[in-house]
Amino acid sequence: MKVAFFSLHQFEKKYFSSAAGLKHELKFIDSPLSSETVQLASGCRAACIFVNDDGSGQVLYALKQIGLDLLVLRSSGYNHVDLTVAKELGIRIARVPEYSPHAIAEHSLALMLALNRKLIRAHQRIMDLNFSLDGLVGFDMNGKTVGLIGTGKIGRVAAKILTGFGCRILAYDVKENEELKRTCQVTYTDLETLYSQSDIISLHVPLTEKTKYMINSSTIKLMKPGVMLINTSRGLLVNTKDVIDALKTGHIGSLGLDVYEEEEGLFFLDHSEDILQDDMIARLLSFRNVLITSHQAFLTDTALNNIAETTIHNLDCFENKTPCKNEILI
Repeated sequence: MKVAFFSLHQFEKKYFSSAAGLKHELKFIDSPLSSETVQLASGCRAACIFVNDDGSGQVLYALKQIGLDLLVLRSSGYNHVDLTVAKELGIRIARVPEYSPHAIAEHSLALMLALNRKLIRAHQRIMDLNFSLDGLVGFDMNGKTVGLIGTGKIGRVAAKILTGFGCRILAYDVKENEELKRTCQVTYTDLETLYSQSDIISLHVPLTEKTKYMINSSTIKLMKPGVMLINTSRGLLVNTKDVIDALKTGHIGSLGLDVYEEEEGLFFLDHSEDILQDDMIARLLSFRNVLITSHQAFLTDTALNNIAETTIHNLDCFENKTPCKNEILI
């Protein structure tokens, strides 16, 4: 099967080439999928896309017109794809439901520790031969209350790691995990209680209509002054403007982001020679208590191997007309 891989980064190529072997013909395309780039998939039966590619109805219609009827996502989330139109067109879709929950959870903890112990500022000082410790005071993680919003695969791993730090863990999820309650002494509670009692809040939920902008001016007011907020899930969980306002007053004491609501066209690309056009991220970058990474929480060798292997497996299932457990049934 010939497959067009959109938004394909250099670091991904060896993993997909190795996983595919000689089974499929892979067409690697640097550009993201959009209405302007659809024609690059001409001659292919399937397209493979990432989180910031355009899976809107308009693009799906264009893909169907040039003969594509399969879409494989190298991500677990699929909020960027219009499933209603896909069903109408008969386009089958499969995803990678799990690639490495450890990778995401560990990155969340890395953001917490780096912000707490001010590691970026400390490193910058040392590079300038400034060995002063003023302004670098952090806190012990032991004994702090961490609120986990979402205890799916990633949230569960985060809870286990935080237990090792001696943290008290509050959690919110529509479905409580009995194992976490037993092994990590996780206390499930409502969001209002979690917001008001947590020293650190970490988001591990998918983007839905209910979770969009769940972090906003109203919910921030419920949080402890000086709270640390971590988001490695989806950018639109957080109303960035409201978070900036809270950073300015000090109500949010520190912020760690691996995702950003306007990251499309910004993350994954080198803009070092450009004039930054995004005023919100420019403002975020002006805070010394904000740490932003470019959607790299998944970026481990283990996760990339798993993404490639699962993606090729999904293509194998479609080509061989065998059931695909990762297919999104619409």
